[in-house]
Amino acid sequence: MSVVGDGTERGDAGVDEPGWEVDPDDEPGAAVVAAVGRQIKAWREAAGMRAAEFGTAMGYSEDLIYKVEGGRRIPRPEFMDGADGVLGAEGKLAAMKADIAEVRYPKKIRDLAKLEARAVEVEAYHNHNINGLLQTEGHMRALFASWLPAYTLDEMDRMVAARLARQSIFERDPLPTLSFVQEEVTIRRPVGGRMVWRRQLERLLEIGEMRNVAIQVMPTDREEHPGTGGLIEVLKFPDGSAVGRSEGAFGGRPVSDPKQLRIIESRCGMIRAQALNPRESRAFIKQVLGET
Repeated sequence: MSVVGDGTERGDAGVDEPGWEVDPDDEPGAAVVAAVGRQIKAWREAAGMRAAEFGTAMGYSEDLIYKVEGGRRIPRPEFMDGADGVLGAEGKLAAMKADIAEVRYPKKIRDLAKLEARAVEVEAYHNHNINGLLQTEGHMRALFASWLPAYTLDEMDRMVAARLARQSIFERDPLPTLSFVQEEVTIRRPVGGRMVWRRQLERLLEIGEMRNVAIQVMPTDREEHPGTGGLIEVLKFPDGSAVGRSEGAFGGRPVSDPKQLRIIESRCGMIRAQALNPRESRAFIKQVLGET
């Protein structure tokens, strides 16, 4: 078996779908994938098809069919659509795409995405990288490619897809209030090379034009800086509750206790006050863009 440039594995009996392996530590997700696999197998057997015949009809290898049916591979939406048609399931298998969509990303990212989907306000400070909600796909891939130990193409595709899915927060109705403060170095670091860097700066300017979004830059020359402890995030919800996390407080774990939240929110407020305001930050980003 070989791996082609797009990450698609080619087997002897067909083409393996470039989907994702199941994380054995993600018990809820693994249970969903296993249930979907059992349904596919039941429909295949009811249709009187062997796995090899089903794979040929689908354009995939027999090995992949066994992986999907055995709950060891997360099928992509197009696989479910194809299986529905080949097995005559009349929409019953295709309807399971919604179940798969819930577990196709790593559990940690799913949990974060659920919180972001509920939030009416998000405050975030990042000092090492551009906030994931603000990243372009090219920037994401360049970042993941630089991390060690190296990720496989399969793992990278999964992480990129998960991060891109979180960006649906910009399309929500009603719109949440989003406040981002980026350390100057994250704006100046040419992640991915000149063209990827330019597109990332342009993306920041585009998002910054949204009426519910504020993007600020924290200059490196600030003598007093409450964000030296690292990343800070606060998410607030419609019922008045909130959850926050600061790498420099409470062991970096998420907290929801009001007393602890006040400390994290105080840091966020001081950082916003000391950073360039949104208009000044926009001018700064344009300046850096002009220098690239």
